[in-house]
Amino acid sequence: MKIAIDAMGGDFAPQAVVEGVQKFLSEDQETKIRLFGQQEAIEKLIEPSNQLEIINTTEVVDGNDEPVAAIRHKKDSSLVRAAQDVKEGNSDGYLSFGNTGAVLAAGIFVIGRIKNVERPALMPTLPTKVLNTFYNMLDVGANAESKVKYLVQFAQMGSIYASDLRGVKKPIVKLLNIGSEEHKGDELHQSVYQELKQLKEINFQGNIEPNEIMDAKADVIVTDGFTGNAVLKTMEGTMKTVLHLLKDSLMSGNLKTKMGALLVKGSLGNLAEQFNNSRFGGAVLLGVNAPVIKGHGNSQPETVYYAIKQVKEMIQGQTVQKFKNLYE
Repeated sequence: MKIAIDAMGGDFAPQAVVEGVQKFLSEDQETKIRLFGQQEAIEKLIEPSNQLEIINTTEVVDGNDEPVAAIRHKKDSSLVRAAQDVKEGNSDGYLSFGNTGAVLAAGIFVIGRIKNVERPALMPTLPTKVLNTFYNMLDVGANAESKVKYLVQFAQMGSIYASDLRGVKKPIVKLLNIGSEEHKGDELHQSVYQELKQLKEINFQGNIEPNEIMDAKADVIVTDGFTGNAVLKTMEGTMKTVLHLLKDSLMSGNLKTKMGALLVKGSLGNLAEQFNNSRFGGAVLLGVNAPVIKGHGNSQPETVYYAIKQVKEMIQGQTVQKFKNLYE
């Protein structure tokens, strides 16, 4: 098993990526890592290993690059070379923390879509308000516009992933909508609802409203990429704001308030851990010919470590092959 990793992608690359790889290799004796990037810089940060191969590249795709142009014109970048490595069969999975649009373009245009998959979807794993309970939401940004068949396939692939990677026996699938009733929403959502009702291979249980997303009522939430991206960013911003205001409120009060803050410090730590995204690795690009994981740009070594494990689990479980069996 081999995993191709873009070592130069992300805000803290290559150090964070290399440290995450090092942690993974310290625990895993089987998986081989093919690390793409500036060889001299990487070698200064990592210990030699017979499980590690460094492939030198001369270009870097940064956050300002237009995605498709970057794929076409920066062919010797770590992001593109790692994807090409998977396409050529040298590696079994792909991981990058770089430019989101470029990673999606590399997955779709270099690694390639699964035959008969209309559109790939980007899907993270997210926490709920119930301890150690999570859900997957897709699409969160790979497609600005969607058709009925796109969302139907998202539901199918998301259900397989939740079963394979999260061990949910019959994942509850719900459609994000403005109301719980069957007739709610625009024509697209009403049509998707009717299509999902007919599918026997998924456990579809109707609509879910945005205010219920974190209530642990669904294992897979299906939506279009524009809405999913807006919802995800709103949730991230709200969570940061609430935690910031809570901390300020506790620490700016009187002596009793500060003493109370010390008493609840442990509980607040548990709360923060529940919403610690590092444990979930990265977002998966579902619908392409190999496991493709896009990690957050500000990922630290712990997140890199979990993202590598995520790619490995998809390879071991033959998750992509299950998608292919469904559509080819």
